[in-house]
Amino acid sequence: MDYHYIILVGDESLENHAHALAVPDAALCSAGMQCRFSSTSIRIFTSSDTPTQSIPGQGLIIGQVFTKDGRPIANAQPFEHETGEIAGHLLQNHWGEYLAFQVGEGGRGPTLLRDPSGGVPCVYSIENGTGFITSDISLAIELGLYRRQVDWRAITHGLNFPYLRTERTALLGVSELLPGCVLHCRGANISVKTAWSPWKFVGQNTRHSDPRAAAADVRTAVSTVVKTLAAVDDRFLVQLSGGLDSSIVAACLREASDRAIFCSLVMPVAGTDERPYAKLVTDSLSRELVSVQVGFENVRFDFPTPPSSVVPAIGVLHHATNQVWEAAGSKYGADSFFSGSGGDTVFCYLRTAAPATDAFRERGPRAGIAAIRDISALHQCTVWKAGRLGLKKLWHQPQTMWKADSTLLNPSRLAMTHEIHPWMDAPPDALPGDREKIYDLIGTQLYRHARPRGASRSVRYPLLSQPVMEACLKVPTWMWISDGQNRAIARAAFSGILPDGIRDRRSKGSYTGYLAAVYARNKAKIREFLEDGQLCAHDLLDRAALAKFFSSELAPRDQSFLRTFDLCTAENWLRGQAQTPP
Repeated sequence: MDYHYIILVGDESLENHAHALAVPDAALCSAGMQCRFSSTSIRIFTSSDTPTQSIPGQGLIIGQVFTKDGRPIANAQPFEHETGEIAGHLLQNHWGEYLAFQVGEGGRGPTLLRDPSGGVPCVYSIENGTGFITSDISLAIELGLYRRQVDWRAITHGLNFPYLRTERTALLGVSELLPGCVLHCRGANISVKTAWSPWKFVGQNTRHSDPRAAAADVRTAVSTVVKTLAAVDDRFLVQLSGGLDSSIVAACLREASDRAIFCSLVMPVAGTDERPYAKLVTDSLSRELVSVQVGFENVRFDFPTPPSSVVPAIGVLHHATNQVWEAAGSKYGADSFFSGSGGDTVFCYLRTAAPATDAFRERGPRAGIAAIRDISALHQCTVWKAGRLGLKKLWHQPQTMWKADSTLLNPSRLAMTHEIHPWMDAPPDALPGDREKIYDLIGTQLYRHARPRGASRSVRYPLLSQPVMEACLKVPTWMWISDGQNRAIARAAFSGILPDGIRDRRSKGSYTGYLAAVYARNKAKIREFLEDGQLCAHDLLDRAALAKFFSSELAPRDQSFLRTFDLCTAENWLRGQAQTPP
């Protein structure tokens, strides 16, 4: 199920606006959309299957809201006696996938909160007090409220700073309300502020000091969220990779396993078959493991992009796997998909020496030395090397900028500075490891953009829910590498329900081999796709560098070809904008 809504912003009392606003109102009603809220300046329309909850005299919630212990909120009673901001009450006492709209009081304009998980899409375009906020830009386009235009500065920025999500989309004049942020509308004045920040949960007054308490907190949060989301759907498909993260999600579904279909992707490349590990999990649940085949025939570079897409995010691998997952969902009658995506980030799988630096600064030399030993064991390097890297981070100023990538880009068209995501606003005493894990958390916000919208099945990302993020942020980075294991607290938290082969697994599956084979088979096609495309036509790529790259042979284990897939993602999205009716 997709959340489908549009909020029309404009003052009905103004004569020059009244007629213009009546046109989309009528069109929405004739299309089956229902008006859930109306005032002189705001009208909220949703599809009939989008859950909403009216808060009399205060506002409206779009989406699903749960208590901390996982009980669904079915009426407005928890909010009836709230005199302050509904946003603060929700963030403190509830979680879910929602947008919360609150009527302004005392001259304040209305506000809109997007929950920290970003479960409900939200983009907007408001100018001079008139515009729209919606889950799907194509809805605004169909109503004549927006004409599709590419923001080429945003495209340049995205190529130069890959995986950095900011409020700026790749459509001109369209912004995204980022997860955990509040949009405040007051006439022609539009402002955005951060209501939920991960930095609140890494401070000394909130972080765990006992690994056992940390593991218990993580176990409770993950188990509660997974079980709560499973209760929403009648039947769901679990994307089981055989890795730790998806295995934890699957293990938490034990009580609902009779309504689950456990599936593992199978690719025609050696080293990508994770079924032996995935089967350890399904055997422990006494369930069957279903294979989902994704082959080279699923590969396309010029596939249609969803009309709702506002940024280049769906790449060749996403398209290929989305196809087969959707087919499997239809075959088995699933209402939703469960994914362990984001687990590496949430469970703090850092690949640097930053945890040792954090331990030194937080607990002193003894803890720092112990963390250095853990890093040495984890990365199979000498203690001296781990210590040197840890001390280097201790002595040097932390990286405050998002790493740029100018590979294959026209040097004269580079974006010299990156835009800011609100979670990059670190306190002065921020620890290097905390900074790295929160920057990684920003990157996970692209996951939802990489899923096609408009299908009847939703995708559940329990590890990116507010309770799980908060529980994991409270765990110091050095606890996550205890005994030389990555994601150590997660392993400890679920040691009683995970098969030993999963809990103790040190290797990690990867789709890189599949992508390498795709590149080798389609090298000439990729080159032609880029050289004849919009990126080159707008002089954003270095043609000479492209020619040199494609004429060269890659060394074994050279993964530089992945950059060409990022470029193809942007190129295909741009072609889609040109082909989609404005």
